[in-house]
Amino acid sequence: MIQKVNLKENVNMIDELFRYKRVGTLNNHMLNVLQAENRTLDFHIHENSDEMFYCIEGEFDIEFEDGLTHLCEGDFLIIPKGTKHRPICKALVKCLGCVKQSL
Repeated sequence: MIQKVNLKENVNMIDELFRYKRVGTLNNHMLNVLQAENRTLDFHIHENSDEMFYCIEGEFDIEFEDGLTHLCEGDFLIIPKGTKHRPICKALVKCLGCVKQSL
């Protein structure tokens, strides 16, 4: 049977920061929730896949070579493959991410 997924319940089950919890797979793309705080990732590029971020709770920035995009609760952003970017989380944020699985 097909089952629904509650993102808030799943992200709140995570008991430590920066631990990904897979909540689904869509067309070879992993859907993961996580909690992050006080972390800036290195700039990186996904060569073979677009990447999506959905802000469940809190707020954070995605930095690109030409500036920042601020995401708040309820916002989502699709980053086209080949685009250099990095997430910047200052306060606690809970989000959903989606990127193609590595084979």
